[in-house]
Amino acid sequence: IYVSGTGKVTTTPDQAVIVFAVETENTDVKTAQQQNAQRMDAVVNALKNAGIPEKDIRTAGYNIIPVTKNDDRPLTTSTVKFYRVINTLEVTLNDVNRAGEIVDLAVENGANRVDRFSFTLSDAKQQEFRSEALTAAVAQARGDADAVAAAIGKTIIDVKEVNVGNNYVPLVYDNRYTGMEKATGAAVPTPLEAGEIDVTATVSITYVIS
Repeated sequence: IYVSGTGKVTTTPDQAVIVFAVETENTDVKTAQQQNAQRMDAVVNALKNAGIPEKDIRTAGYNIIPVTKNDDRPLTTSTVKFYRVINTLEVTLNDVNRAGEIVDLAVENGANRVDRFSFTLSDAKQQEFRSEALTAAVAQARGDADAVAAAIGKTIIDVKEVNVGNNYVPLVYDNRYTGMEKATGAAVPTPLEAGEIDVTATVSITYVIS
C-alpha cells in the first residue's frame, strides 16, 4: 500500500526580517552618494546602539540610477537630470516584540523606505517544528494505511520505502508600511503583530501487507 501523509504544526514566529532603504537624489553623483552614506551610517549606528548584533545587519543592495530627460533636439538624446542612490539594508530580529520599535528607530535616523517586512522562524525552530510535523505526517500516513488494509482484509507487516518531502515554512508579510516613510515625531509606535505561522511536512510511505 502506497500512502502519503501531511503534518502541520502551528506556532508563533520567533524571527522578523526587515528590509530598509535609504534613497537620496542629487544632480551630482558624488553628493548623492555622500548624503546616502551619512544617512545609512546613522541608521546602522542607531541599530547597533539599540542592541542589534552586527551579524544581523547586512547590506542587501546598492544602486546608482541616472534619471534622464529627453532633449528637444531632432535625434532625441537623453541627458542626466539627477542621480538616485539607493542603499538597502536587511535586519534580522530575534525578538519579534521589538519589530515596531526597530522600524521607528530606523526611520527616525534616516531610512526613508521599508521595502519588506516578514515574520518567520529561526533555523533552530524550523528544525524543531519540522520534526513534530514529520511525526504527525507519519501518523496520518499510517492511519490511512491501516484503514485501507482493514477494508481489504489485510494486515500491515512491514515498511518497504519512505520518502520525506520538503518542509514548508511560509513568511508572514506585513505590507502596511512597505515603500512608505513613517512620519517622524509620531507619538504612536508602529504596531506590528507576529500572529501565527504553520510548519508543514509530507511523507510518502510504501507498506507491505499480507
